[in-house]
Amino acid sequence: MTLNRHRIRESAFQILFALESNPSGDINAVYEEVLTGSTDNNEIPVYLKLLVDGVVEHQEQLDQQITGLLAAKWRLSRLAKTDLVILRIALFELQYVDDVPAAVVINEALELTKTFSDEASRRFVNGILGNFEKTLS
Repeated sequence: MTLNRHRIRESAFQILFALESNPSGDINAVYEEVLTGSTDNNEIPVYLKLLVDGVVEHQEQLDQQITGLLAAKWRLSRLAKTDLVILRIALFELQYVDDVPAAVVINEALELTKTFSDEASRRFVNGILGNFEKTLS
């Protein structure tokens, strides 16, 4: 079975959330667990690797950007881990993936909040990404 980009984003979220929860975890084991039965020959889809590796590589920069978009008294540590991971993925895609329109990235981030979080998180993520998108214009 081949994963579409929506399923790849869900898998990226699961992998990055697992790494956020256990930074010293074995990334290969996490890939294997998340992808079991999802792909042909247990191959890691190229887009999944791009998202996971990109977010990990640019995490410090992404976190600084998120911090800059938060209200004055909010800190990164106050964010729900689910929201933080979703924001990292979306900000990475918005800046480093050329073939995905911003509206699609934001919609996909909101879909991830529907799956992995709640309505309050959906509104929060939408606000942060909307503010970030304005800085790109």
